[in-house]
Amino acid sequence: MQANDIRKGMVIVFDGDLCKIMEFRHHTPGNLRAMVQAKLRNLRTGNQFEHRFRSNDDIEQAFINQHEMEYMYSDGHAHHFMNTESFEQIEISEEDLGDAAAWLEPGVKLQVQFHEQRPIGIELPKTMRVRIKETQPMVKGATQSSSYKPATLENGVVVQVPPFVTEGEEIIVDPVDNRYIERAR
Repeated sequence: MQANDIRKGMVIVFDGDLCKIMEFRHHTPGNLRAMVQAKLRNLRTGNQFEHRFRSNDDIEQAFINQHEMEYMYSDGHAHHFMNTESFEQIEISEEDLGDAAAWLEPGVKLQVQFHEQRPIGIELPKTMRVRIKETQPMVKGATQSSSYKPATLENGVVVQVPPFVTEGEEIIVDPVDNRYIERAR
C-alpha cells in the first residue's frame, strides 16, 4: 500500500519492526510534494517517534489476525478480554490500547488484533451509543448550522456536538475520530 492509505490504528512493518500508527496527517506544503506526517509506536520497544513519508512511498502493512472478544474489566495497568468462543482470557496493556481504552465498557464485544499469537490492540466499533454527562445548555434560536459546543460523555471523552443537544441525551458517536454523528433514537 502507499503512504496515503495509512490510517490511525493500522500496524505496519517499518525498519523491520511492527509499528502502530498513533496519529497521521496528510500535508501539502505550498508548491512542494504531498507528504504524510505520522506518529508511530514501535510495538517491540514501546518507543514513539515521528516519521515523514512521501505520499507515494510503499508501506508494508503487517498481517494481523482478529478474534471477537468481550471486554471484561481493567485492573489499573491492563485490560482483560475473553474469547467468546474458547473462553480464553488475555490482557492488553494500557499503552497498547492508547485512546481506545476510554471507550471500553464491560460486556462490549469487539475485535482484538493479534500478530503471531500476541495481542497488539483492538478495533473499535464504527459507532457507539453514549450518554452526555455535561454540556452547555441549549441557546434559544440555535440551529443545526451554528457552531458546535463541547460535550463531556460518561466515559470522560469530549466531543463537539450541535447546540441543540442537551445533558443526559444519548448520542451516536464515531469512537475512532471522537466525532458526533446523530442523536440516538
